[in-house]
Amino acid sequence: VQLQASGGGLVQAGGSLRLSCAASDRTFSTYIVGWFRQAPGMERDFVAAIRRRGDRTHYAPSVKGRFTISRDNAKNTVYLQMNSLKPEDTAIYYCAAGLSTSDAYNNYYTSAVYDYWGQGTLVTVSS
Repeated sequence: VQLQASGGGLVQAGGSLRLSCAASDRTFSTYIVGWFRQAPGMERDFVAAIRRRGDRTHYAPSVKGRFTISRDNAKNTVYLQMNSLKPEDTAIYYCAAGLSTSDAYNNYYTSAVYDYWGQGTLVTVSS
């Protein structure tokens, strides 16, 4: 499956953005989907994940309460609503999809459980 991330841009601190991850294949609805981000010179970090039916979500502590992950399987799309953005949220954001296995459900925060990756979208938060 091919993933296309979009919605990044430049925003002032305190502002909001909504990222989208659109998939090319209807099998997308069977995958667990995660968002990761990578700041310049840093490792890629987990941001959020959502199970295939959208009934369970997970967040990194740094974004919990500010970001919301959701999905519309009819549109083969996962969203990341980002509110109260901070300069430290500046990064390239990647969406990823993986098979919905128990390993993936237990280790959703690790990139290794995701098989497909989008190209990334840049989010820049100015102070």
